[in-house]
Amino acid sequence: MGVRLGLNLGYWGANPADGVAVAQHAESLGFDSVWTAEAYGSDAVVPLAWVGAQTSTIRLGTGIMQMPARTPAMTAMTAATLDLVSGGRAMLGLGLSGPQVVEGWHGQPYGRPLEKTREYVEIVRTILRREAPLEHHGAHYDIPYRGPDATGLGKPLKLIVHPRRADIPIYLAAIGPKNVALAAEIADGWLPIFFSPERIDVYGEALAGRDPSGFDIAPTVTVVVGDDVDACRSVVKPMLALYIGGMGARGRNFYNDLACRYGFEGPAKEIQDLYLDGKKAEASWSTRSPCAGPRAASPSCSSRGRTRGWAPWSSAPSSARPSSSWPSSCCDDVHR
Repeated sequence: MGVRLGLNLGYWGANPADGVAVAQHAESLGFDSVWTAEAYGSDAVVPLAWVGAQTSTIRLGTGIMQMPARTPAMTAMTAATLDLVSGGRAMLGLGLSGPQVVEGWHGQPYGRPLEKTREYVEIVRTILRREAPLEHHGAHYDIPYRGPDATGLGKPLKLIVHPRRADIPIYLAAIGPKNVALAAEIADGWLPIFFSPERIDVYGEALAGRDPSGFDIAPTVTVVVGDDVDACRSVVKPMLALYIGGMGARGRNFYNDLACRYGFEGPAKEIQDLYLDGKKAEASWSTRSPCAGPRAASPSCSSRGRTRGWAPWSSAPSSARPSSSWPSSCCDDVHR
Protein backbone atom coordinates (compact mmCIF):
# COMPACT_ATOMS: atom_id res chain seq x y z
CA MET A 1 0.00 0.00 0.00
CA GLY A 2 1.33 3.45 -0.87
CA VAL A 3 1.66 6.47 1.36
CA ARG A 4 -1.60 7.92 2.63
CA LEU A 5 -1.36 11.56 3.59
CA GLY A 6 -2.52 13.01 6.88
CA LEU A 7 -2.50 16.48 8.39
CA ASN A 8 -1.35 17.02 11.96
CA LEU A 9 -2.77 20.24 13.39
CA GLY A 10 -0.85 19.68 16.63
CA TYR A 11 -1.78 21.88 19.58
CA TRP A 12 -4.65 24.32 19.05
CA GLY A 13 -3.24 27.81 18.51
CA ALA A 14 -4.55 31.34 18.81
CA ASN A 15 -6.45 31.17 15.51
CA PRO A 16 -8.26 27.81 15.53
CA ALA A 17 -10.38 28.66 12.49
CA ASP A 18 -7.21 28.53 10.39
CA GLY A 19 -6.83 24.86 11.26
CA VAL A 20 -10.37 24.09 10.15
CA ALA A 21 -9.77 25.75 6.78
CA VAL A 22 -6.57 23.79 6.24
CA ALA A 23 -8.32 20.53 7.20
CA GLN A 24 -11.14 21.25 4.77
CA HIS A 25 -8.68 21.90 1.96
CA ALA A 26 -6.73 18.74 2.84
CA GLU A 27 -9.97 16.78 2.65
CA SER A 28 -10.72 18.22 -0.79
CA LEU A 29 -7.31 16.96 -1.96
CA GLY A 30 -8.02 13.44 -0.70
CA PHE A 31 -5.95 13.48 2.49
CA ASP A 32 -6.71 10.41 4.56
CA SER A 33 -6.75 11.88 8.06
CA VAL A 34 -6.36 14.88 10.33
CA TRP A 35 -4.81 14.66 13.80
CA THR A 36 -4.76 16.86 16.90
CA ALA A 37 -2.50 16.81 19.96
CA GLU A 38 -2.46 17.76 23.62
CA ALA A 39 0.13 18.44 26.30
CA TYR A 40 -0.89 20.90 29.02
CA GLY A 41 -2.82 23.44 26.98
CA SER A 42 -5.62 22.69 24.54
CA ASP A 43 -7.02 19.17 24.63
CA ALA A 44 -7.05 16.88 21.60
CA VAL A 45 -10.74 16.00 21.44
CA VAL A 46 -12.67 19.28 21.29
CA PRO A 47 -10.70 20.69 18.31
CA LEU A 48 -11.02 17.35 16.52
CA ALA A 49 -14.79 17.34 17.03
CA TRP A 50 -14.94 20.88 15.66
CA VAL A 51 -12.99 19.84 12.57
CA GLY A 52 -15.16 16.75 12.22
CA ALA A 53 -18.33 18.84 12.29
CA GLN A 54 -17.06 20.86 9.30
CA THR A 55 -15.74 17.96 7.20
CA SER A 56 -17.32 14.77 5.92
CA THR A 57 -14.79 12.17 4.77
CA ILE A 58 -11.38 12.81 6.31
CA ARG A 59 -10.65 10.51 9.26
CA LEU A 60 -10.21 12.03 12.72
CA GLY A 61 -7.25 10.96 14.87
CA THR A 62 -6.08 11.94 18.33
CA GLY A 63 -2.34 12.19 18.27
CA ILE A 64 -2.39 11.73 21.19
CA MET A 65 -4.89 11.57 24.02
CA GLN A 66 -2.88 11.30 27.23
CA MET A 67 -3.81 8.17 29.14
CA PRO A 68 -3.00 9.62 32.59
CA ALA A 69 -5.46 12.47 31.91
CA ARG A 70 -8.47 10.16 31.60
CA THR A 71 -9.69 6.90 33.02
CA PRO A 72 -9.95 4.10 30.45
CA ALA A 73 -13.74 4.31 30.76
CA MET A 74 -13.77 8.03 29.96
CA THR A 75 -11.54 7.43 26.95
CA ALA A 76 -13.82 4.68 25.66
CA MET A 77 -16.87 6.92 26.11
CA THR A 78 -15.16 9.76 24.25
CA ALA A 79 -14.02 7.52 21.40
CA ALA A 80 -17.46 5.96 21.01
CA THR A 81 -19.12 9.40 21.00
CA LEU A 82 -16.71 10.90 18.48
CA ASP A 83 -17.10 7.89 16.23
CA LEU A 84 -20.89 8.11 16.38
CA VAL A 85 -21.16 11.83 15.62
CA SER A 86 -18.53 11.67 12.85
CA GLY A 87 -20.05 8.73 11.00
CA GLY A 88 -17.33 6.23 11.91
CA ARG A 89 -14.25 8.37 11.27
CA ALA A 90 -12.55 8.25 14.69
CA MET A 91 -9.05 6.88 15.29
CA LEU A 92 -7.95 6.62 18.90
CA GLY A 93 -4.33 7.61 19.33
CA LEU A 94 -3.12 7.06 22.90
CA GLY A 95 0.11 7.72 24.77
CA LEU A 96 1.47 8.05 28.28
CA SER A 97 3.39 11.32 27.80
CA GLY A 98 6.48 11.68 30.02
CA PRO A 99 7.03 11.77 33.77
CA GLN A 100 7.25 15.57 33.86
CA VAL A 101 3.71 15.98 32.48
CA VAL A 102 2.20 12.88 34.09
CA GLU A 103 3.35 13.73 37.60
CA GLY A 104 3.82 17.50 37.25
CA TRP A 105 0.53 18.31 35.52
CA HIS A 106 -1.90 15.43 35.98
CA GLY A 107 -0.69 14.53 39.46
CA GLN A 108 -0.55 10.84 38.64
CA PRO A 109 2.28 8.40 39.33
CA TYR A 110 4.23 7.53 36.19
CA GLY A 111 4.50 3.96 37.41
CA ARG A 112 5.21 1.06 35.09
CA PRO A 113 4.26 2.26 31.61
CA LEU A 114 4.20 -1.09 29.82
CA GLU A 115 1.87 -2.72 32.34
CA LYS A 116 -0.32 0.37 32.56
CA THR A 117 -0.68 0.70 28.79
CA ARG A 118 -1.58 -2.96 28.37
CA GLU A 119 -4.31 -2.72 31.00
CA TYR A 120 -5.61 0.56 29.64
CA VAL A 121 -6.02 -0.70 26.08
CA GLU A 122 -7.62 -3.94 27.29
CA ILE A 123 -10.22 -2.01 29.29
CA VAL A 124 -11.03 0.36 26.41
CA ARG A 125 -11.51 -2.55 24.02
CA THR A 126 -13.67 -4.42 26.52
CA ILE A 127 -15.94 -1.40 26.97
CA LEU A 128 -16.34 -0.84 23.23
CA ARG A 129 -17.20 -4.51 22.59
CA ARG A 130 -20.08 -4.43 25.13
CA GLU A 131 -19.99 -8.20 25.50
CA ALA A 132 -20.41 -8.06 29.27
CA PRO A 133 -20.39 -5.53 32.12
CA LEU A 134 -16.89 -4.21 32.75
CA GLU A 135 -14.87 -5.95 35.42
CA HIS A 136 -11.09 -5.60 35.58
CA HIS A 137 -8.78 -6.13 38.51
CA GLY A 138 -5.16 -5.45 37.62
CA ALA A 139 -2.08 -3.86 39.09
CA HIS A 140 -3.08 -0.36 37.92
CA TYR A 141 -6.85 -0.38 37.43
CA ASP A 142 -9.39 -1.91 39.80
CA ILE A 143 -12.92 -1.83 38.33
CA PRO A 144 -15.26 -1.92 40.20
CA TYR A 145 -13.02 -0.36 42.81
CA ARG A 146 -12.39 -2.64 45.79
CA GLY A 147 -9.84 -0.64 47.78
CA PRO A 148 -9.88 -0.23 51.56
CA ASP A 149 -11.85 3.03 51.26
CA ALA A 150 -14.44 1.63 48.81
CA THR A 151 -18.11 2.06 49.67
CA GLY A 152 -18.94 -1.40 48.38
CA LEU A 153 -21.67 0.09 46.19
CA GLY A 154 -19.78 -0.11 42.90
CA LYS A 155 -20.97 -2.73 40.44
CA PRO A 156 -19.88 -3.79 36.95
CA LEU A 157 -21.48 -1.61 34.27
CA LYS A 158 -21.84 -1.78 30.51
CA LEU A 159 -21.59 1.16 28.11
CA ILE A 160 -25.11 2.52 27.62
CA VAL A 161 -24.69 3.64 24.01
CA HIS A 162 -24.06 1.16 21.24
CA PRO A 163 -20.81 2.14 19.49
CA ARG A 164 -20.97 2.53 15.74
CA ARG A 165 -17.83 0.36 15.66
CA ALA A 166 -16.65 -1.96 18.39
CA ASP A 167 -13.25 -2.03 16.75
CA ILE A 168 -12.37 1.67 16.63
CA PRO A 169 -8.69 1.54 15.64
CA ILE A 170 -6.25 2.19 18.45
CA TYR A 171 -2.81 3.66 17.77
CA LEU A 172 -0.10 3.84 20.41
CA ALA A 173 2.59 6.48 20.60
CA ALA A 174 5.82 4.69 21.47
CA ILE A 175 9.52 5.49 21.38
CA GLY A 176 11.50 2.84 23.25
CA PRO A 177 11.95 -0.67 21.84
CA LYS A 178 9.75 -2.34 24.47
CA ASN A 179 6.96 0.18 23.98
CA VAL A 180 7.12 -0.19 20.20
CA ALA A 181 6.96 -3.97 20.60
CA LEU A 182 3.89 -3.55 22.82
CA ALA A 183 2.22 -1.38 20.19
CA ALA A 184 2.92 -4.04 17.57
CA GLU A 185 1.38 -6.65 19.86
CA ILE A 186 -1.83 -5.01 21.11
CA ALA A 187 -2.61 -1.99 18.89
CA ASP A 188 -3.82 -1.43 15.34
CA GLY A 189 -1.08 1.07 14.63
CA TRP A 190 1.97 2.90 15.90
CA LEU A 191 2.53 6.66 16.14
CA PRO A 192 6.30 7.18 15.99
CA ILE A 193 8.06 10.50 16.47
CA PHE A 194 11.17 11.51 14.52
CA PHE A 195 10.66 8.47 12.33
CA SER A 196 13.31 7.91 9.67
CA PRO A 197 12.76 5.18 7.06
CA GLU A 198 16.50 5.11 6.52
CA ARG A 199 16.89 3.91 10.11
CA ILE A 200 14.00 1.43 10.36
CA ASP A 201 16.49 -1.20 11.51
CA VAL A 202 16.47 0.52 14.91
CA TYR A 203 12.97 -0.94 15.37
CA GLY A 204 13.56 -4.21 13.55
CA GLU A 205 13.37 -6.49 16.58
CA ALA A 206 10.41 -4.64 18.09
CA LEU A 207 8.35 -4.97 14.91
CA ALA A 208 9.52 -8.45 13.93
CA GLY A 209 6.50 -10.32 15.29
CA ARG A 210 3.79 -8.27 13.58
CA ASP A 211 2.38 -8.78 10.10
CA PRO A 212 2.84 -5.36 8.45
CA SER A 213 -0.28 -5.81 6.30
CA GLY A 214 -2.45 -5.47 9.40
CA PHE A 215 -0.46 -2.86 11.29
CA ASP A 216 -0.34 0.85 10.50
CA ILE A 217 2.81 2.89 10.94
CA ALA A 218 1.63 6.50 11.08
CA PRO A 219 4.57 8.88 11.53
CA THR A 220 4.21 12.63 11.81
CA VAL A 221 6.71 14.53 9.68
CA THR A 222 7.38 18.23 10.11
CA VAL A 223 7.11 19.88 6.70
CA VAL A 224 8.73 23.18 5.75
CA VAL A 225 8.15 24.36 2.20
CA GLY A 226 10.86 26.51 0.63
CA ASP A 227 13.69 26.73 -1.86
CA ASP A 228 16.52 27.16 0.67
CA VAL A 229 17.23 23.79 2.31
CA ASP A 230 19.32 25.25 5.12
CA ALA A 231 16.66 27.85 5.88
CA CYS A 232 14.02 25.09 6.00
CA ARG A 233 16.16 23.07 8.39
CA SER A 234 16.66 26.10 10.62
CA VAL A 235 12.90 26.14 11.25
CA VAL A 236 12.95 22.52 12.41
CA LYS A 237 16.00 22.77 14.66
CA PRO A 238 14.44 24.62 17.65
CA MET A 239 11.74 21.94 17.95
CA LEU A 240 14.35 19.19 17.78
CA ALA A 241 16.39 20.99 20.44
CA LEU A 242 13.33 21.27 22.70
CA TYR A 243 12.62 17.54 22.54
CA ILE A 244 16.17 16.20 22.48
CA GLY A 245 17.43 18.71 25.02
CA GLY A 246 14.55 19.75 27.22
CA MET A 247 11.85 17.08 27.29
CA GLY A 248 13.12 15.29 30.38
CA ALA A 249 16.08 15.18 32.69
CA ARG A 250 19.56 13.86 32.02
CA GLY A 251 19.27 10.09 31.94
CA ARG A 252 15.45 10.23 31.52
CA ASN A 253 14.75 11.81 28.16
CA PHE A 254 13.16 9.36 25.71
CA TYR A 255 13.72 11.64 22.70
CA ASN A 256 17.39 12.02 23.53
CA ASP A 257 17.65 8.25 23.82
CA LEU A 258 16.08 7.89 20.37
CA ALA A 259 18.58 10.31 18.83
CA CYS A 260 21.35 8.21 20.35
CA ARG A 261 19.86 5.01 18.91
CA TYR A 262 19.82 6.73 15.53
CA GLY A 263 23.58 7.21 15.87
CA PHE A 264 23.72 10.84 17.02
CA GLU A 265 25.13 10.33 20.52
CA GLY A 266 27.52 13.29 20.31
CA PRO A 267 25.02 15.88 19.05
CA ALA A 268 22.33 14.58 21.45
CA LYS A 269 24.59 15.07 24.48
CA GLU A 270 25.71 18.50 23.30
CA ILE A 271 22.14 19.67 22.69
CA GLN A 272 20.95 18.40 26.06
CA ASP A 273 23.84 19.97 27.97
CA LEU A 274 23.26 23.35 26.34
CA TYR A 275 19.50 23.22 26.75
CA LEU A 276 19.52 22.22 30.41
CA ASP A 277 22.14 24.90 31.10
CA GLY A 278 19.65 27.48 29.84
CA LYS A 279 21.34 28.05 26.49
CA LYS A 280 18.33 27.26 24.34
CA ALA A 281 19.37 29.30 21.31
CA GLU A 282 22.80 27.67 21.27
CA ALA A 283 21.15 24.26 21.61
CA SER A 284 19.01 24.97 18.56
CA TRP A 285 21.90 26.00 16.37
CA SER A 286 23.93 23.08 17.62
CA THR A 287 21.36 20.69 16.13
CA ARG A 288 23.60 19.39 13.39
CA SER A 289 22.14 18.98 9.93
CA PRO A 290 22.40 15.15 9.77
CA CYS A 291 19.87 14.94 12.61
CA ALA A 292 17.57 17.56 11.10
CA GLY A 293 17.95 16.40 7.52
CA PRO A 294 15.31 13.64 7.48
CA ARG A 295 12.86 16.00 9.15
CA ALA A 296 12.87 18.88 6.67
CA ALA A 297 11.31 19.12 3.25
CA SER A 298 13.64 20.73 0.76
CA PRO A 299 12.71 22.05 -2.69
CA SER A 300 9.96 20.22 -4.52
CA CYS A 301 12.18 17.83 -6.50
CA SER A 302 14.10 16.82 -3.39
CA SER A 303 10.90 16.46 -1.36
CA ARG A 304 9.45 14.05 -3.88
CA GLY A 305 12.64 12.03 -3.78
CA ARG A 306 12.44 11.77 -0.02
CA THR A 307 8.79 10.73 -0.08
CA ARG A 308 9.52 7.65 -2.14
CA GLY A 309 11.62 6.34 0.72
CA TRP A 310 8.58 6.39 3.01
CA ALA A 311 6.37 4.20 0.86
CA PRO A 312 7.44 0.77 2.17
CA TRP A 313 6.89 1.83 5.79
CA SER A 314 3.91 4.18 5.71
CA SER A 315 0.99 1.78 5.58
CA ALA A 316 -0.99 4.42 7.42
CA PRO A 317 -1.25 8.17 7.06
CA SER A 318 2.08 9.97 7.12
CA SER A 319 0.90 13.13 8.82
CA ALA A 320 2.37 16.43 7.70
CA ARG A 321 2.82 18.76 10.63
CA PRO A 322 2.96 22.41 9.56
CA SER A 323 5.98 24.19 10.99
CA SER A 324 4.05 27.41 11.71
CA SER A 325 1.01 29.20 10.34
CA TRP A 326 0.32 27.10 7.26
CA PRO A 327 -1.83 28.38 4.41
CA SER A 328 -4.17 25.87 2.80
CA SER A 329 -2.17 26.13 -0.43
CA CYS A 330 0.74 24.34 1.23
CA CYS A 331 -1.35 21.17 1.31
CA ASP A 332 -1.07 21.23 -2.47
CA ASP A 333 2.74 21.08 -2.22
CA VAL A 334 2.60 18.07 0.10
CA HIS A 335 -0.07 16.39 -2.01
CA ARG A 336 2.05 16.71 -5.15
